Amino acid sequence: MVNGVGSGSGMGRAAIEAALKRQTEAMNKLHDRMENMSGGRTSESPGFKDSMNAVEGLKSLDGEVKKADELAQKLITGEVSDFHEVAAQLKQSDLSFKFALQVRNKLVDAYREVMRMGV
Repeated sequence: MVNGVGSGSGMGRAAIEAALKRQTEAMNKLHDRMENMSGGRTSESPGFKDSMNAVEGLKSLDGEVKKADELAQKLITGEVSDFHEVAAQLKQSDLSFKFALQVRNKLVDAYREVMRMGV
C-alpha cells in the first residue's frame, strides 16, 4: 500500500475482484458468441438468432449501466453505505461500455473499408 492508501478491510478488494471476474466472464461469453457467429459461415449472412443475441448483449449492457447509476444515487441518498460495491459496479459498467464502444468502432471501420473497395 502507498502511505496507507487502500489499507482498509479486504471487502473493497473482494468487490473489485468479483466485478473483474464477472467482466471477464461476460467478455468470454461475448467472444464465444462472436466465434460461433463467424464459425462455418463464410458466404451467408448472420441469422435472426444471431441478431437477437446482439440485442440481448446491448440490453445487458444497458442494465449494467442503469444499475450503476441507481447504486450511485442510493449512495448519495444514504441508502447504500458500501462505497466499494458502488465503485466496483461503476468500474464494471464503465469497462462494459468501453468494450461495446470498441466493438462498434471496429464494425464501423470494417463497413467503411468495404465501402471504399472498388467493384
